[in-house]
Amino acid sequence: MAMLVLGLSSCKKQGGTKVLYLGHSLPQSHPVHKGILEFQRVLDEKSGGTVQIKVFPDAQLGSEREVLELLQIGSLAATKVSAATLSNFVPEYHILGIPYLFRSKEHQFSVLEGEIGKSILEKGSKFWLRGLCYYDAGSRSFYTSEKAIRTPEDLKSLKIRVMNNQMAINMVNSMGGSATPLSYSELYTAIQQGVVDGAENNPPSFVSSNHYEISKYYTLDQHSSVPDVLVIGTKFWEQLTAQEKVWVQDAANESSQAQKVFWNESVEESIRVAKEHGVEVIIPEKSLFAEKSKSVVEGFVKEYPAFAPIVNQIKNQ
Repeated sequence: MAMLVLGLSSCKKQGGTKVLYLGHSLPQSHPVHKGILEFQRVLDEKSGGTVQIKVFPDAQLGSEREVLELLQIGSLAATKVSAATLSNFVPEYHILGIPYLFRSKEHQFSVLEGEIGKSILEKGSKFWLRGLCYYDAGSRSFYTSEKAIRTPEDLKSLKIRVMNNQMAINMVNSMGGSATPLSYSELYTAIQQGVVDGAENNPPSFVSSNHYEISKYYTLDQHSSVPDVLVIGTKFWEQLTAQEKVWVQDAANESSQAQKVFWNESVEESIRVAKEHGVEVIIPEKSLFAEKSKSVVEGFVKEYPAFAPIVNQIKNQ
């Protein structure tokens, strides 16, 4: 990987054309990757081919954390990462991981595409990570191999894989489960061998990872709606002219709208595939899970008192 990144950093200008190298960890079948391809297409069109994107999917350039670090030092121009991963670099993104923060998909994107969401995107600039737009990453829900989760009580004593993110860990523990941070690449085997009893993720990821083969219960409690974020390194952003910045931002915004459509189509297809393969899709009473997770919100506000007004503003919007 080091040799490839060295090569990338030396070829950002090709005969007067600026090339933006974008690495991410998702497979090419994923709806977020399709959104990125739309970003690539629209930017090429708007710039008349003078600003182009070369995409490296499938974690070719490293994990989400690794590619963010490459952006910070200027070895890579852009990436797509989960807001949960980004929160380890830019604290304001922690807010978007609060369980049951958003009442609906409409509420979520009215916040993300409004002043609050734009403000959070801009906060990353002081850490050399400028947010361009949000992509829909759906809602995360629990899936398990042996025991169905119908109420929070069913989580008791179950080892549930989570991202290495304190909010996710606290949430699962608050509901009675045993949060187990684990690399996503190791998860299939971990469920298969009983190292963990299950995990939590959105429907397209549940299916694209083939976890439906070994997890026969999927509970749509929709406990968190953490978006993905399209990020550009400020070291690359500052090399763009004023007009090029407009093209990049406009292309990002257009790709965000297109990606929502790709996402909705993928969710419907993923649920269909899961059911066809014998997965029981459970629709629980979400308020029971939301009630259990209230302590996580209270703990977050105590830890980050400066963010309390933003949390209240989101809830009241």
